[in-house]
Amino acid sequence: MQQALTNALLMDAVVGCLQSQKAIYAATKLAHFDRMKLEVPMMVPKTTSETLKHKINPSLDRTSPQGVDVLLYTPGQLGVSSDSEDNGNPKLWCALSDGKVVVFDAASWSIQQNHVQLGASRVNCMLGVDRQQVWIGAQDSVIYIISTRSMSCNKQLTDHRSEVTGLAIAEHSDKNSIKVAYSCSGEGTVIVWDVSTLQVRKSFRLSCDHLQSVKLYSGTLWCCARDCIMEVSKNGTVQCKISIPEQHRSSPTAYSCLLFYQERDQLWMAYIDSGELCVRYLREPSKPFQKIHLPDCVGVTCLIKVKNQIWVGGRGRSLGKFRGKIYILDPWRLTVEKELVAHNDCVKALCSAEDRYVLSGAAREDGKIAIWKVE
Repeated sequence: MQQALTNALLMDAVVGCLQSQKAIYAATKLAHFDRMKLEVPMMVPKTTSETLKHKINPSLDRTSPQGVDVLLYTPGQLGVSSDSEDNGNPKLWCALSDGKVVVFDAASWSIQQNHVQLGASRVNCMLGVDRQQVWIGAQDSVIYIISTRSMSCNKQLTDHRSEVTGLAIAEHSDKNSIKVAYSCSGEGTVIVWDVSTLQVRKSFRLSCDHLQSVKLYSGTLWCCARDCIMEVSKNGTVQCKISIPEQHRSSPTAYSCLLFYQERDQLWMAYIDSGELCVRYLREPSKPFQKIHLPDCVGVTCLIKVKNQIWVGGRGRSLGKFRGKIYILDPWRLTVEKELVAHNDCVKALCSAEDRYVLSGAAREDGKIAIWKVE
């Protein structure tokens, strides 16, 4: 009891003298039981420990952990100055739940930029464009365009009227063709941008419940909303609409994300509150969906393709507690090959570092970024 009182007085004195964020953070280290709670490691299964390479903390200078909402890896060239055309070492961009974006040097995993200046809203999506820019879509309906050289915001796109939820870019083999990017917002608007002029080329609105993301595949646009997944032509016509399957309609299930596996022409679909994945073969639309059950999973938040694997991030049970989990699947056999107990809270984001590593970011109760080896 006496030690607790002494610590409380010390905490008050430290904060009172310095009155800074770092002083507050230092004072929290005097709180013995809070420190115990944060520092006691969870039991790590063997498969997880063998695959995990490293963990980094993007909230080091903050008074409390922040959730990792979005991750983006941008390539670079090792040993090259950031002033060159290659923009130096590769970078990991990390959007935190307090709206701040932290940038890591992906060669050393050290913080390169502690705070990229944006607005005050949370970030929903990020997109690398031509190695020169990063586009960041936020809940304040703005797309912020960041120079990868100066690490500052050069321009803002303000044509959306609700939160920007998704970004995608069309890759063209013809160098003379106009490069376009796509953005979507929660109320269903899709905008087509000329990347060089930043002018709106086209916009249209889809009828759906909260449009969450937009992707390009085989020349058409695919949009994921809570209640449906839509294949959309370039002029905004819905060509195909996949609604929630009948067996899920009695529960409050919603789509969370989609992914394409081009080698087998597969469309992968995931649910925010279900541990089941659905796989559709796009060349055989009449064929029934293939279903994959993820062990002890209660919801999926993200999907990425890495080499010949599908990595799935979400939330599930481990040793009687809810944890952030990652499942590694074989898209040919449609089987779960590995199950990683990744974080103490839900996995919110996944990204690949040139197919050599996968990075996962967790919600606020964990707040860490894990770096995983890819086999």
